[in-house]
Amino acid sequence: MKMEMSLDGYVGAEGVPSNWPVRYYDDELTAYETELLSAAGVHAMGRHSYEEMGPYWQTADDPFAPVMNDIPKAVFSRTLERGDWPVTRVFRDLESGMAELRDEDGGPVLVHGGSGLVQQLTRLGLVDELHINLQPEVFGSGLPLFGAPGSFQLQDVRRFARGTVALTYTR
Repeated sequence: MKMEMSLDGYVGAEGVPSNWPVRYYDDELTAYETELLSAAGVHAMGRHSYEEMGPYWQTADDPFAPVMNDIPKAVFSRTLERGDWPVTRVFRDLESGMAELRDEDGGPVLVHGGSGLVQQLTRLGLVDELHINLQPEVFGSGLPLFGAPGSFQLQDVRRFARGTVALTYTR
């Protein structure tokens, strides 16, 4: 799982645009994130994230666009009929869909955005690795990352010039 998080532990807040962390990205953080994204076998997300990210990445020309467009996508939704972002598979059930994705050959399943999806995954105990970019910003309130208690072990810490701290945890 990969998420951007504020210093006070929120992944989003009312009135805060979804691209809020962009101002903290420099060449070094972009290279780090591109490497992480490139290692994925599939990019998984909920419907809201999919509907926001798909149209953007399909027309974008920034450094993440090739990685986001070339690696297959999985979207978890009870309402989406089909995906328009090549190559996309739609799963209705989170638990069985994640099991299917994990059983496939290829790189890891990298879950993007959507606090609701991540909260469900943590409730089901389906998060093995966390990649959290802790951004130097405070929201005061907002959407929490986790949906259930859990315990993770810190594996890596990287600091970046604009104040981002990239944290990697495993279960």
